[in-house]
Amino acid sequence: MKAVNDDATSEERQVSGGHLVARALRNEGVDTIFTLCGGHISDIYDGCLDEGVRIIDVRHEQVAAHAADGYARMTGKLGCAVVTAGPGTTNAVTGVANALRAESPMLLIGGQAASTQHRMGGLQDIPHVDMLRPITKFASSVPATARVADFVAMAAREAFAGAFGPVYLEIPRDILDERVPERTARIPAPGRSRASTRSSGDLTDVERLSETLRHAERPCVLFGQQVWTCRATGAARAFVEQLGIPAYLNGAARGTLPPSHPLLFQLTRKDAFADADVVVVVGTPFDFRLRYGASLRAPTVAQIDMGFTTVGRNRDVEIGLVGDVGAILQLVTEATVDAVEDKARVTRTEWVAQLRDREASLVAARQPALETGATPIHPYRLAHELDRFLTDDSIFVGDGGDVVTFAGNVVRPKAPGSWMDPGPLGTLGVGTGFAMAAKLAHPAKEVVALFGDGSFAMTAFDVQTAQRFGLPYIAVVGNNSHMNQIRCGQIQKYGEERGSVANYLGDVDFEKFADVLGIHGEAVRDPEEIAPALERARQAGTCAIVNVWLDPDVYAPGTQNQTMYK
Repeated sequence: MKAVNDDATSEERQVSGGHLVARALRNEGVDTIFTLCGGHISDIYDGCLDEGVRIIDVRHEQVAAHAADGYARMTGKLGCAVVTAGPGTTNAVTGVANALRAESPMLLIGGQAASTQHRMGGLQDIPHVDMLRPITKFASSVPATARVADFVAMAAREAFAGAFGPVYLEIPRDILDERVPERTARIPAPGRSRASTRSSGDLTDVERLSETLRHAERPCVLFGQQVWTCRATGAARAFVEQLGIPAYLNGAARGTLPPSHPLLFQLTRKDAFADADVVVVVGTPFDFRLRYGASLRAPTVAQIDMGFTTVGRNRDVEIGLVGDVGAILQLVTEATVDAVEDKARVTRTEWVAQLRDREASLVAARQPALETGATPIHPYRLAHELDRFLTDDSIFVGDGGDVVTFAGNVVRPKAPGSWMDPGPLGTLGVGTGFAMAAKLAHPAKEVVALFGDGSFAMTAFDVQTAQRFGLPYIAVVGNNSHMNQIRCGQIQKYGEERGSVANYLGDVDFEKFADVLGIHGEAVRDPEEIAPALERARQAGTCAIVNVWLDPDVYAPGTQNQTMYK
C-alpha cells in the first residue's frame, strides 16, 4: 500500500484512513465505487488505486447514488457511492431514499469537515448523519481512524440484515487523512465479518403453507423484488411448476419465468386476486401497488418476505414466513410434492384454463393499439416494438412515468435479472445510473433504457460518462413534451385549461444532444421506423439516443385511473 512505510517493521507500518476505507471495501466485495470528486474524500481515491477498486466518476452525485443502487441490484453485492460533504451528500440523498424503498444494499460514504473543526463552520459542514438516518438502515460518523475499516464492515452487515437496504458513513477529513499504526486498526477479514442470510423461516409455518397449497383449488402467486434479490429464480420456478400455480411478476422479479411459460400471466392479476382461494405474496410489500392489501380478496393470504416488519403490514395474513425467500420456497415445494401420493406435479387445469382464456381476451383487445400506425406514435406501439427488439441478452431499464407504465404492461424480459425500474419510491432520473451499472456488471449484455422526456433530462448528461468509460447503452426517449402522468390527473381535477400547468416541457430534439457527445442519435416520428432506428442504435457501437415522438393525448390505463394515488 502506498501509505505503508515498507522500510519499517510490520508493527511500525502506518496506514491512512482513506486506505483503510479502500481495504475494507475490497474485503466486503466492493470492486467499484461511483463518485464525484471533492477535497474531503481524495484519500479514498488514493486507497482505491492501491487496492484495485475501480473508480467511476460522474457529473452529479444523484447519478453516483443511483449507479451504486443499480450495481447492487445487478451483482447482488454491496454497491458503493463516495461523495464529498455538504452538497455532495445532499445531492445523493434521493438515490439513497430510492434504495431504501427498493431494498437495495448500498453504502454511501460522505465526507465531512475535520472533527477538530466540529461546529466551527467548516467548509460544507452540515449534520449529514441526522439527515440520512431516516432513510437508511444505519447511519453514523466514524469516530477515529483506527475504527474506519471496522465501521465499513459494521455498515455492510446492517445493509444485508433482514430485508436489504442502504447505509451511510460520514468520515471527517482529518480522520481520512490521518495515518495510524496498522497494528492498531481493526480490519475485519474477508468473508468473516458476516453471518449467512439464508434463513428458511419457521418450519411449522412452512408445513402449514404446504398443507394449504395441497388443498387449494385456485391458488396464485405474486413474485416481487426479493425473488431477484435472493437469486431465487430456480426456487420460484420450481414452486410454480411443481405445484401448478399461476404466477404474476412484479418489479425485478420480471424475467423469473420466460414470456412463453404456460403458468405466467400478466394482465389478469386483478381477476386472479379476486377469484383465488389462496394467494401467496413473495418478496413485495402490501403497498400502493396492491392497494395496501385491499387487492387481495382470497380467504387465505400467505406472505413470504425477508423483513419481519413487512409481514402483515396493512393487511392481516393467515400465514407469514420471514427469511430468504428462495430457501422458504424450496422447502414449501419439497414438502408439498413429498405429500402428494404419486409425487407427480400438481395440476390445476380448470383454474389455469380460466385465467388463460381471460388473458387471451385482454391481449386480443389490446392488440390493435400495439400495432397501430397512427401518428403521433401511440405509446403502446413503442412498447410493442421494444418488446420485440429485446433479446435473451438484453437488460431493460425503465425510467419515467406514463411511458414506463405503458411498457410495464407490454415489455416482457426474456431472462432473470433483465428488468430494472426505480421501485416503489417512483424516482425519476434513475435510468442513466442504472444503465451504466448494468453495463458495468454485465459488459457482454445489451442495455436498453426507456426514458420519459422528463426523466431523461434530469440526468442525461451522464450519458457522456457512460461513453467515457466504454459502457454503451441505448437510450430510448418516449417524448410527448409533458410530464404526462401528472398532466392526466390535473386535467381530470381541474380541466383542460389548467391541465398543462407546471408539466409542459416543450419540444426538445434530444437526438441533437448526441452530436455534442459524439454518439449516435436520431429522431423517430413514423411508427414503422421504430424498429429500424433501434437496430441502427444497436449497431452503432456507442451510446445511442433514439428520440421517439409520442401522442401526448394518450394515457396508460393505470394513469387514467390514477391508481398510484388511491
